[in-house]
Amino acid sequence: MLQLAALTRAGASRIRQLLRDKKTRSTEGAFVLEGAKFCRDLIHQSPQSILSLIVSPRFLSVETEADRRARAKLPGSQFRCPDADFDKLTDVEMPQGVLAIVRQPRWDEAHVFKRSRVLGLYGDRLQDPANVGAIIRTAAALNLSGVWLSADSADHFSPKVVRATAGTILSLPVFHIRDFLTFSSYGCEIYSAVLDSADRVSIKSIRTIPSRLMIAVGNEGAGLTPDIVRASRVRFSIPLAKGVESLNVAATAAISAFYFSGLRLDSDGGSRGSRRLA
Repeated sequence: MLQLAALTRAGASRIRQLLRDKKTRSTEGAFVLEGAKFCRDLIHQSPQSILSLIVSPRFLSVETEADRRARAKLPGSQFRCPDADFDKLTDVEMPQGVLAIVRQPRWDEAHVFKRSRVLGLYGDRLQDPANVGAIIRTAAALNLSGVWLSADSADHFSPKVVRATAGTILSLPVFHIRDFLTFSSYGCEIYSAVLDSADRVSIKSIRTIPSRLMIAVGNEGAGLTPDIVRASRVRFSIPLAKGVESLNVAATAAISAFYFSGLRLDSDGGSRGSRRLA
């Protein structure tokens, strides 16, 4: 049986810093993944991404033999701490006794843009971690090319965002960018979700899309910046029932991404409209 070292005070302090501090996460190139299911999936599917694993008796008491064998093969370090101490590490309401310190994935943005077809989501000044996480989860579920976030959006490796992604944080390219003009430099058109632009069209009226498209959604209260709206090839809205003023930004992103991912391309007469993105 694998003997686990006790988690030290310094180790516990490091975990708290990774959970609370963006600069620490950036400096170390790591983040914290919590939850039994997500950690089990990571142990089996991507063990090399785990830098350290911390477990408590609560988790070990329900661990299956298959999970135990997989955990024993992890290349990273493993530590054990009492349930009471583990509960102090996190602000999760019902800690499950396991968390992993995970290496942040490094995605090559230029490589993503080299694909013949690009369909991505861009979030402008998104502040709610739950929204950012939900948008990443949606993009992963629809097999989009990636998610791009403005530099002043919530950190996608913060614990609340990571939890909201439901384990998809490692499976989809996510980039923070300082200038949305990056998209035009790679030949991407922008379609912006808006509420009050005079020249907006209903999303239902859009029948084809360009092969390189970025769907832009804006800040929870203020929406998209005027510069992004002006730079957009298309400004669209989602028809709502009478009495409903607006949608949550994550819902807007999900509806828009699902709709556009099923459309034909402008350039090929629709032969690839329903294909998965490469």
